[in-house]
Amino acid sequence: MTTQRALVLFAHGARAASWAAPFERLRDLTRAREPQVRVELAFLELMSPRLPELVAALTADGINDITVVPVFLGQGGHVLRDLPVMLDDLRVAYPQVSVKVVEAAGENAAVLQALSDYCVGALSQPAPD
Repeated sequence: MTTQRALVLFAHGARAASWAAPFERLRDLTRAREPQVRVELAFLELMSPRLPELVAALTADGINDITVVPVFLGQGGHVLRDLPVMLDDLRVAYPQVSVKVVEAAGENAAVLQALSDYCVGALSQPAPD
């Protein structure tokens, strides 16, 4: 059987649709870098698709290897409690699919370095009018 891979960027979600714009840009940038992998965006709450809905759709499309990247700055309750429960349920519902989760983006040293670079660079930016 051929492995069909997906990368799911998992974000919190918000009531304002505009909140998702940076996550959509991140998804699009990632898709451009990994054209052989299906890259999607899923949400914990308040926006669609939610993670279980997306995994169902991916599985229906023949995806059998899913990596979930929590696009959170820290490992709060959603990443430490809510996400593992969702993943356990998904693994029971789709035992033929490999679903793994990596550390929250904000816990990664390279991400923190990029954010630090941005913050330091802010010192040389002119003040807004």
